Amino acid sequence: MVRTILHLDLDAFFCAVEELNNPELSGKAFAVGGQPNTRGVVASCSYPARLCGVHSAMPMARALRLCPELLVIPPRFHEYSRQSHLVMERLNQLSPLVEQVSIDEAFIDISDLLSSGAEVAMDLQKGINRDLQLPCSIGVASNKLLAKIANDVGKSSSKGKQPPNAITVVPDGSEQEFLAPLPVERLWGVGPKTAERLNGLGIISIGDLANFPEKELRRIFGKNGFYIFMHAQGKDDSPVITTHETKSISQETTFAVDINDMKELHGTIRTLAEGVGKSLRQHQLVGSTVKIKLRWSNFTTITRQTKLTALTDLDADIVLTAIKLFDKTWVRGKPVRLIGVGISGMSSSFRQLSLWGQGSTTQTDKEHQLQTALDTLRERFGDTAIQRASKLNAKHRR
Repeated sequence: MVRTILHLDLDAFFCAVEELNNPELSGKAFAVGGQPNTRGVVASCSYPARLCGVHSAMPMARALRLCPELLVIPPRFHEYSRQSHLVMERLNQLSPLVEQVSIDEAFIDISDLLSSGAEVAMDLQKGINRDLQLPCSIGVASNKLLAKIANDVGKSSSKGKQPPNAITVVPDGSEQEFLAPLPVERLWGVGPKTAERLNGLGIISIGDLANFPEKELRRIFGKNGFYIFMHAQGKDDSPVITTHETKSISQETTFAVDINDMKELHGTIRTLAEGVGKSLRQHQLVGSTVKIKLRWSNFTTITRQTKLTALTDLDADIVLTAIKLFDKTWVRGKPVRLIGVGISGMSSSFRQLSLWGQGSTTQTDKEHQLQTALDTLRERFGDTAIQRASKLNAKHRR
């Protein structure tokens, strides 16, 4: 049976959410990201900003040089996550086979639906536009590779000030015809270095690659030669994966100015570790290995990790271990540019009654109950609603 796969991508998602919050931003050149004087980068930019040459991951200072009238909007990740959840809920109502790739992107297998892929895509897009007031583009094809490429082609064909809100369909049987004129860089598995080597062989387009001898590609590129040859034929059997095994959770921050104050560094580690703990509990996971990441002022980056005696999702365990790792690694007074905290060795969390009698509560149980209560309060009143006395005392000292 021929599959029907949709690839949905929310157009300039962070910017679209900001326009919902402030309609006056519509039609203006603006970017979501950090401030230029704090080494900020562009997380997302509006389509008018893109016409000036601004793009994601660009340093904000450079973006402002390209577009002096650019408005810089600080990110609101909690709101982006909330809006993303609403979109993904809608996709899961359409089909049980949804693979969320990122906060604003997903594959949906609709092979079992009676309507055509184009009809489903149009209805889905209209619903998201109307009910959530978010623009989105959709690629429709017989596999994930083609659906993704189709969507990229559809989005890139729009050069105006408005989001593309495109729908691009690759009819069954026209896969090679659709791919042939596109540059080889469009294919999965073809990065800049591979593209350069292919170009050196006279392979510029995907059509060139499809007509090149497979054995020769295998000889030159090894196993990857086979994959890129198959992809050039429009073939991709990869399924829509509905669950992903989380291997690690981490958070990091880059300081606006390099920091060498131990109290401030310890405070940053605590904040990052608490964020990691919160993510663990939200995903109902526990971890066994805590790690830290440090980047010095000369951009040298190191990581250190240690295995815990027991699996945990408690902030206190992660904070204490991360600070110990930091203290063993850091040379007092050495400026730090970036710091990160993470945990790996993941497993599903579980709770059970004490083995020593019904109704008894261990110290660990009490810690989890307290942690759950804190999470509930912070979810309702904000992350700053409940703070440790050490943080409050530090504020008073300043």
